[in-house]
Amino acid sequence: MATEQLYLRSIESGYYTDFHATVTSVEDGKVGLNRTLFYPLGGGQNWDTGSLVGPNGSLTVNEVRGRGTILHSVGENHQLEIGDEVKGSIDWERRHAHMRMHTAQHLVSGVVYEAFNGARTVGNQIHDDRSRIDFNPISLTEEMLEQIAFETNLLIDADHKVTDSTMTRTEVNAEMPPERTNMDLLPASISQLRVVKIGDNLDLCPCAGTHVQRLAEIGHIQIIGKKSKGKGTQRITYELEIPQIIPNPKKEIL
Repeated sequence: MATEQLYLRSIESGYYTDFHATVTSVEDGKVGLNRTLFYPLGGGQNWDTGSLVGPNGSLTVNEVRGRGTILHSVGENHQLEIGDEVKGSIDWERRHAHMRMHTAQHLVSGVVYEAFNGARTVGNQIHDDRSRIDFNPISLTEEMLEQIAFETNLLIDADHKVTDSTMTRTEVNAEMPPERTNMDLLPASISQLRVVKIGDNLDLCPCAGTHVQRLAEIGHIQIIGKKSKGKGTQRITYELEIPQIIPNPKKEIL
């Protein structure tokens, strides 16, 4: 049974922390639910952590993986059974850090594409303390790194809104060049895409990750490392400063 991914309802849904669900599968130390707010590892973004409270008490969720059925790792002694009702709660600080980092990645990728001859994002890893992006083809100098941080931070200071919608492949390609959105990496069978948009087309990209609603929540980026990955690919690592705006999470999503 496929799990309803509650955070995908809208950008706003990513701000909720609590939900109720029913256990639909049990596999060793992992449980599947009919619905979840927990983000599973995927798309370069790390998983959420938190807890599930069931008939036998509270369980720590330390890993979340899967497509279709989302599996929550809670340990071998969970005692949950199919049909049990549980209350889930995600770690808000970790979730919001991922939201900030992921939206920052979209911004940086857009800045690099526009500033440096269409250099593409060919990989990324989103963590709560630091993140990285791989670009190709490019050879980054210190001056280029300073330009990337400067231009990205100007956009963050402008506090553009972040929105999401559903678009077709044709609609996305009419808005942005396919090589910028990495449309060729998406399975051809997917025709309806969840798209995240920053401002008035500052960036538009198919994405199933969690994101902030406004750029002032990100905080300035600091590029802390550069590394060659061969064949014209270079990796940058970045951290985020404390943001101008720190939102309060919402409670239970219905």
